[in-house]
Amino acid sequence: MSPPWGIGCLLALGLGACSAPEPPDGAPLKPIAAHEVPDAVPQAEPLLRAGNSSPYEVGGKSYRVLPSAAGYRAEGIASWYGTRFHGRKTANGEAYDLYGPTAAHRTLPIPSYVRVTHLVNGRSMIVRVNDRGPFHADRVIDLSYGAAVRLGFAEAGTAPVRLETIVLAGVDDRRGREDDVYRYLQLGAFASPETARSLRERVAALVDVPVTVSPVEVRGRALSRVRVGPVRDEAHLEAVRERLRASGLDPGQALP
Repeated sequence: MSPPWGIGCLLALGLGACSAPEPPDGAPLKPIAAHEVPDAVPQAEPLLRAGNSSPYEVGGKSYRVLPSAAGYRAEGIASWYGTRFHGRKTANGEAYDLYGPTAAHRTLPIPSYVRVTHLVNGRSMIVRVNDRGPFHADRVIDLSYGAAVRLGFAEAGTAPVRLETIVLAGVDDRRGREDDVYRYLQLGAFASPETARSLRERVAALVDVPVTVSPVEVRGRALSRVRVGPVRDEAHLEAVRERLRASGLDPGQALP
């Protein structure tokens, strides 16, 4: 397991003047079964500057983000990261959810969708790249703990995998401008992560924009927040809102 760029950059850059050592990474105390980890659902998402700075440097080595995810295919060793980073910001500013179908990659645009196949047991799933890493030369991708469980290598720690990107037809792969405004609809924050993930799966089947679960602290309570978005076009946003309302859901106020 290696720290990705967004949440492990201080370690990677050697800025270790900390008052206390970082806690070790590992699996959560509450186990999760493989069938509880969903596939990421490919969506037409904008490529903003957050997480896509190029070139960028880590540990004295420079990396360039690919101009497009189209046609990318690779084989190598996958690792995973877990409790040490849960809730911290990833490279694009999202909160890392160790149970979610997400991943860190050095050069794919953020976000990108990748089918990951375990080359030994044949298990396969789709993950969404929202972070930078791993910065070990022998690793090709860092998966969430949940994805490692789904693929069957959480206990082993690493596995040989094949990566194949999934690009939706007709999606403009150019980066958005920094002043682009994208908005989200919040469906609620839940004490139970299982409830939040169940709602995410239900909503993802209804709308054509991303639906994410992220940890959030409200008045000292750790909750799991369900959001729909990002959506830039106001007409599209209203259409999504109406579809949710027709299904008996309260999307709440649009938030930046």
